[in-house]
Amino acid sequence: MTEMAECRVLDGVVVGKAIRDDLAGRVVRVQQALGRPPALGIVLVGADPASEVYVRNKVRTGGESGLTVDLIRLPATASLDDVLAEVRRLNASPAHDGILVQSPLPAALGADAELTVFETIDPAKDVDGFHPVNAGRLASGLPALVPCTPLGCIMLAKTVHPSLAGLEAVVIGRSNIVGKPVTQLLLAENATVTITHSKTRDLPAVCRRADLVVAAIGRPEMMRGDWIKPGATVIDVGINRVPGANGKSKLVGDVAFAECAEVAGAITPVPGGVGPMTIACLMVNTVRAACAIAGLPAPAV
Repeated sequence: MTEMAECRVLDGVVVGKAIRDDLAGRVVRVQQALGRPPALGIVLVGADPASEVYVRNKVRTGGESGLTVDLIRLPATASLDDVLAEVRRLNASPAHDGILVQSPLPAALGADAELTVFETIDPAKDVDGFHPVNAGRLASGLPALVPCTPLGCIMLAKTVHPSLAGLEAVVIGRSNIVGKPVTQLLLAENATVTITHSKTRDLPAVCRRADLVVAAIGRPEMMRGDWIKPGATVIDVGINRVPGANGKSKLVGDVAFAECAEVAGAITPVPGGVGPMTIACLMVNTVRAACAIAGLPAPAV
């Protein structure tokens, strides 16, 4: 971590690498038990530029972590049946422990395509944690593969607060991808959680109560400095592309970083905060799925 005035800037690259380094011994034990490293199959449909970047980072990080990562490319013209056939092949494959279908899928596949794909993935190989079985197990407090971004948020928060018990936490956003699962994870850590959304009255006042804020609403720099309780920890999940200098675009979060860093005790940057943690947690989930197949204890991280 680096310091910015009195605010700690939480470096997701550094923390994520430490998490992946901690997995190394478990990767070796999986290889000894299965005769191969933990293996992840990634299905990429079409050539969305952002998805290409995300997938390239996942493939590279998987390789650096000692995993086998197989990238299966399907054209943008692929049908939903084509995608589901690939998922079913990976479900049945003894050479793959985890399956990830990169979002978003092409719009031509239909509004319900992603849900159909998520429901088709074997829950035991669902390293994104989106299958309704895993979502239900998480909500019930049972062991599950949990979504990578929320898991990364919790791990970053714990670098500031080793115990989250008793903290007042506010989650901005109620999506199935981040808002709801991070709420469940915070509850499991015995935090007191308020989940907010577009209908919340006086959102700034609600946020000012929080010791910990997780911003995941998808609106560029919506959260301002005067929303923050002095010394609070701010985890910014947002990734928004906005116009920058010289006609180029730039990435910003859901939090006005400079303003909020003047008030917060700790804050994540965009980029370099939650993003690298999401990929690190994808590695954790893949190793966890492999350990279950190999009959080994799950990683402690």
